[in-house]
Amino acid sequence: MLISPDAPIRPASRQRRFDWWQALVRVLSSIEAVRDGRAMYVLLAAYAGAGTAMASAIRAYGQGGLPLAIGLGTAALFIAFYGSNAAGLMLMDRALGQPVRDPRDAVFDALGIGHRVLLALLVMLLAAAVLSAAVLGLYWLSGLGGLGVWLFALAVPVTVLLIGLAMLAGVAVVAPLTGPTVWSGASSWQAVRTLWRLIRERLLQAAVLTGGVSLATGLVGAATSAMVLVGGRVMAEASVYVLGVNVPPQALMAGLFGRTVMIADVSTVAARDLTYISAASLGGGVIFALALVLPTLVYLRGVCEVYLALQAADEAEAHGDTDD
Repeated sequence: MLISPDAPIRPASRQRRFDWWQALVRVLSSIEAVRDGRAMYVLLAAYAGAGTAMASAIRAYGQGGLPLAIGLGTAALFIAFYGSNAAGLMLMDRALGQPVRDPRDAVFDALGIGHRVLLALLVMLLAAAVLSAAVLGLYWLSGLGGLGVWLFALAVPVTVLLIGLAMLAGVAVVAPLTGPTVWSGASSWQAVRTLWRLIRERLLQAAVLTGGVSLATGLVGAATSAMVLVGGRVMAEASVYVLGVNVPPQALMAGLFGRTVMIADVSTVAARDLTYISAASLGGGVIFALALVLPTLVYLRGVCEVYLALQAADEAEAHGDTDD
């Protein structure tokens, strides 16, 4: 291609530079997910169903019903997994600026595409297994006589680099971005190809941005925990003082941490106090669910933003190459 001498010179690297600021702003804006009432409703319903199924599984196991416990435990995982995918689809709609689908439609769509996430993860796990087998084979060859010692000298840095990069790829790309890749409309095979491309070309950017998602999630989790602790303590002290319940304040706060009050001798507690303890456990369970859902919403929205930021960078580079 001929370039006119009067044309301004623009380095190609400038066109392809990753826009860190815009990407980080998108990631940190995921905190706004705490205001997404529809996605919160779906996650709350999913976690409530999964928690009920898991509690029933534990009870069945304690009573000797192992097959029933396994079935209920599987149902709990099923509900939590597909509920999270339904919320992820809604948050991806929000990140794309599209009309957010109805919760019912999101659940049905999640049932139709959730297997794509599992298949993509399975393929990536198989690739990791092949890599592990190759590393073990290299060590086996290093144990042979002759050139084995020199081969081992090569195996040490290769192993360290491979394992380190594989762990980074799993934490920064495979684990957080498989879901968003499928939620954006990719098939299982397309998701695998996209993940492999991101590992080869965007591993550094993905690691930094997923770190930003973890930071935002941690901030929301810390703020939520602080509010629950302070509010729960004030609630418990005020309840004991105003209601005249003769129990320690910690007994009324147990539900806030997802626990139930264990009373060794029920006869020592008045029947009236037991009703207030049960009511506090029920209300505290609602707060516990909210405290768990809020950081999850931020995380799911954050990984959607990371995926879209990396895709936008690819599109910008492709556009820059076309302009060149």
